[in-house]
Amino acid sequence: MKIHHLNCGTDCPIGGALFDGRSLGPLGRIVCHCLLIETRAHGLVLVDTGYGLRDVAHPHEHPQPRITLPWRMMLNIRLHERDTAIRQVEALGYRASDVRHIIATHLDFDHAGGLEDFPQAKVHVMQREYDDATGPREGIVARNRWRTRQLNDVAQWRRYGASGEPWFGFDAVRDLDGLPPDILLVPLPGHTWGHAGVAVRRKDGWLLHAGDAYFYRGEMRGARRRCTPGLRAYQRLMEVDVTSRLDNQARLRRLSVERRDEITVTCTHDPVELERCQSGCPL
Repeated sequence: MKIHHLNCGTDCPIGGALFDGRSLGPLGRIVCHCLLIETRAHGLVLVDTGYGLRDVAHPHEHPQPRITLPWRMMLNIRLHERDTAIRQVEALGYRASDVRHIIATHLDFDHAGGLEDFPQAKVHVMQREYDDATGPREGIVARNRWRTRQLNDVAQWRRYGASGEPWFGFDAVRDLDGLPPDILLVPLPGHTWGHAGVAVRRKDGWLLHAGDAYFYRGEMRGARRRCTPGLRAYQRLMEVDVTSRLDNQARLRRLSVERRDEITVTCTHDPVELERCQSGCPL
C-alpha cells in the first residue's frame, strides 16, 4: 500500500509559537493531517477528510452554519478549495469515485467536512462517535464540534463497537467492511468517547494515525510529555474525559518509545509531524 500524507485544512490561531512551538510571528499554524491510502484491491482509502468543498463555499450558512463563528474566530481557520481532500485526490489523477472508503478518527467539524465530497464511499466510524455526533448535543463544545450539515448527505455509514482483538496492548477493530486486515480502528476515547486511531500495516512496520489523541509532537517519543500552552488549553477545552484522554496518551507515548522500530505514531494537527511524514524523515 502507498500512503500519501495530505494537509486538508489550516488553522492560524493568534499566539504563534504558543500553539505550534515554532512560528516567529503572531499567528500559529495548525494542520489537518489526513491519509490517502492506495490499495490494490480495495480502491483508495481516506483517513479523515479535513475541511470540504461546502465548508469553503458556505462556511457560515444560517441557521445551521457548517462551522460556527466562535470556532472560526478562535482557530482563525483558512479555507481554500485547493486544500480539500477531493481537490488533492484529483491532483493525483484520481476521481472522487475512486475513493471507496473513508475511515473517520472522529466526526469533529475539522475532520468530517469533506465526507460529502465522496458520495460513493463507505464511511467507517465507531458507533459511539456516530451516536454522539448525530444525536442530541448538550453543552457549548458538543454543539460546536459536531455539525449535522456536514453529515446529513452521507449515505453509507459503517459503524463498529469498541471491543476487538488486541493490537500492541490496545483494543482494535479488525475486518472493517470491505477493507483489508492491514487497516484497523484503535479506540482511543478521551477527546470524544468514540474517538479512534487508525493503524495501517506497511512493508516497514505500522503507521498509527492517532487523530486527536494528542496534538503536539512533544507529547510522543519521549519519557515526559511536552506540549505548548495553546494546544494544552485547546485539548482541555475539547476533551470529554481528562482521565481517559491522558491515560490513552500515556499509553501511546510508551508505545512510541518502546516500539519505535515497529510503529510510527502521528497525529492530526502537528505541522512538523506532517512535514516529516511527507518527506519520509523519521519522527
